[in-house]
Formats: sequence, structure tokens, C-alpha cells
Amino acid sequence: MSDGTKIEWTDATVNAVNGCSVVSPGCTNCYAMRLAGTRLRTHPTREGLTVDSKAGPVWNGEIRVNEKAMLEPLRWTRPRTIFWNAHGDLFHPAVPDEVIDRCFAVMALTPHHRHQVLTKRSARMRTYMQDFVQGKRSIVDAGRGMAAPGKLPGILSAARERSPAGTPTWALPNVWLGVSVEDQPRAEERRADFEATPAAVKFVSYEPALGPVDWTGWEFVRQIIGGGESGPKARPNHPDWQRSTRDWCSANGVAYFFKQWGAWYPAFANPGAVDAAIVKETRTLADGTVVHRLGKKAAGRLLDGSQHNGMPV
Repeated sequence: MSDGTKIEWTDATVNAVNGCSVVSPGCTNCYAMRLAGTRLRTHPTREGLTVDSKAGPVWNGEIRVNEKAMLEPLRWTRPRTIFWNAHGDLFHPAVPDEVIDRCFAVMALTPHHRHQVLTKRSARMRTYMQDFVQGKRSIVDAGRGMAAPGKLPGILSAARERSPAGTPTWALPNVWLGVSVEDQPRAEERRADFEATPAAVKFVSYEPALGPVDWTGWEFVRQIIGGGESGPKARPNHPDWQRSTRDWCSANGVAYFFKQWGAWYPAFANPGAVDAAIVKETRTLADGTVVHRLGKKAAGRLLDGSQHNGMPV
């Protein structure tokens, strides 16, 4: 857990679930996977969650619940935007439903915070959330002992009363649900499940961007966060992928947040504008676009000279 984070679109992180498994190309250079198998490999919350390979540490599919981290938002009185599970996936198949219940109970009991949940497992998230709509699951029992008796039912009742027309009655207004999309195949694979997922606010993490995406059909989301890959094995983020995403968001009333270029920075029309002293490597992409490896900090997060910090209203 971290009350304070370098992630540009949130204020704090809560790693209630650690561990995962590789499911798509966006997982290949996962920073959390690398940390779990190197610097944090002997930490009690990460030990035994990866196996060594020629490419480096790889998630082994096991997960570990950190109850202390899960309950931390209950102690934070100052409102925060909280990203859940930066080092795992709440909807991983190894995470019991009862653990997810407890995480959502904490979110419900802290309406002064804004909670962000991001997954690559859009099918399980849809199924889990639809169970609430159909009355098959309840987080009331999961929340017992976390706060004053009877507090959670009242919060859920108030949320139902505040829900705008057309919003599923269980939806908590302070919980945002997101899905990761790194390229067109993953967009097509996850869109239908995500569209059918009940949520007060939906967002997309287009990071690491590994290919262009046609966002037609994604008008139901409220925000897209775009960004390139960082780290020693990072793959370049083409500027046109982010430009087209930015323009689509503008045309459809969707907030656009450009998080970072990542390790690679495009030369644009003026290759000499980049200080040669900080260029670690230069590549020419298939369409002739030149990109320089500068590192995340030097590459920055300006797209066509502007910073994009769009957030849902």
C-alpha cells in the first residue's frame, strides 16, 4: 500500500491482492512482476509469486491477500483517489469471491474516497458485478466488523437512492471500474463484457499502448488513460496511436488523460530538438517514425506540446 504514488492519475495505491499471471501482450514487461521476482522476492507479500525464466521473473498464477493493506482506506480521513491492486488483479481467477466482497465493502464504507479498480479479466468482472444486480451476492456480511453495526446497509441504500436513471441500483458512485486495452485484438476481446458491466463510472487504461485501437463502440466509457511502456525492455508508443485516441475522446465527450510516453520519445518533425546527450538508443519504426530511448522521466508526458489531464466529471 502507498499513501502517495508516482502514478499520475491517482493519489494512493492499495495492494490488497498481490500476484497474477500473464494473459496478454501487455503483461510481458509488467513492472510489478519484475519487482516481485527481484527486489521484493523475499518480501512476505511477494515471496513465491514468480518463477525465474530466461526472460526474467514470471508470475506463477498464485495470489496473496494483504488484509492490512485492504483495510487501510478505513483509516484515511482525508479524501483520496485510490487505485486498487497495482501489483495484482482483483478479478484474477485465483482470487476468491469473498476477498472481492471484502474489498468492495471497504470501498462502500469509505464514500469520501474515490476508488479505481482496473482489470484485464473483463469477463469475470462482468459476471461478478451482474450477480449484485440479480441479488446473488451481498457485501453486507463482508463488511461486518469494519465499521459501526448497521452502517453498510444504510450506505448501500443511500447509493441506490442517489443512482441516476438507468444506473444499476447497486452501483456505488465513488467506485470506478476500468479495463486494460493494449491493442485492437484486446479491445475487441474485452469491449462487450465491459459494456455489460454495471458501474457508476467506467474507464480504460490504454497502457502500455502496443498498437492502434479503433475506439468505435466504446462511447459508454467516461475516460481513456493513454501511455507508453517504461522499463529496460519497453516497446515504443507510436504518437499517432495517442493522437487518434485523443481526437476520438474529444469528439465523443470522453475524458482523455495522457500518462506518459514511456521509455521511448518520438522525434516528430524536428529530430534535432532532442538533446543527443540523453539519447540512449534510436529506432526507426515501420512507417518511418523515429523514436529515441530517453527513459520515462526525460520523455515526459506532453502530447503535441500539451498536457492532457482529463478526468470524468
